[in-house]
Amino acid sequence: MAGQQKPIGDQAVPEFLYGTAWKEEKTQSLVEQALGQGFRGIDTANQRKHYVEQAVGRGIAAAVAAKVVRREQLFIQTKYTFQRGQDHRLPYDPKLPISDQVWQSFRSSLEHLQTDYLDSLILHGPSSRNGLLDNDWAAWRGMEAVHGSGRVRFLGISNVALPQLKLLCDKASVKPRFVQNRCYASTGWDREIRQYCLAHDIVYQGFSLLTANQKYLRHPKILDIGKSHGMSISQTIFRFAMDARMIPLTGTSSREHMAHDLLAHDFRLSEAEVAAIETVALNA
Repeated sequence: MAGQQKPIGDQAVPEFLYGTAWKEEKTQSLVEQALGQGFRGIDTANQRKHYVEQAVGRGIAAAVAAKVVRREQLFIQTKYTFQRGQDHRLPYDPKLPISDQVWQSFRSSLEHLQTDYLDSLILHGPSSRNGLLDNDWAAWRGMEAVHGSGRVRFLGISNVALPQLKLLCDKASVKPRFVQNRCYASTGWDREIRQYCLAHDIVYQGFSLLTANQKYLRHPKILDIGKSHGMSISQTIFRFAMDARMIPLTGTSSREHMAHDLLAHDFRLSEAEVAAIETVALNA
């Protein structure tokens, strides 16, 4: 079934997100296709280097106008990205304080996405690999102010290491409700961070589940589990992610693959099957 949701507090969030990075001129049509196939969660960023957020908004608006979906049925998530992660097409004035940049980026996102609120605003990664620096705290405080305005439901962070996440949770006034990381089988699918998230009421979003793990996708355990359910490798991995209490992202550019991937909603894995996939790279 398309559009299944999981509760987060008193809110509901789709169990599967459609990612819009690296789509360029195809962005609008692919967002329309994804919504038409049944996706109800859209992930983007106000980072023109890798995303066309305006085209995401046009795709959403077209789907709403065609009565494919209503805005209130959607989960729209975007990101604030530091200047080092941008190219010259900045969504803010780099001379302004970081907290003001966050507000400019947020307002720009509302305009791009043709909405008056966001479901989730993500910090697109700390400014350093180690610890949280002054810029990180300035950005998070800016995001907390945006959240306090009532125009963002949730805050989160991406591309984060466990010590950084712990520090953020310890010191933030508004705690992150999402972590979005590239998810490697070689680390037990980011197991330590996922375990921390589960213990602290944070929902883990996993991206590059397929592309980052090509080495392991044809492992006999994964093939056997998929075969036993009559499902493909990608469906098995996305179902594993859901049963491991992640929200998976897919960025497929194929209408057929969109429909195919959403069939991951239609079956479940046993605890033993989840454990087998979780450790497939660790036992290799």
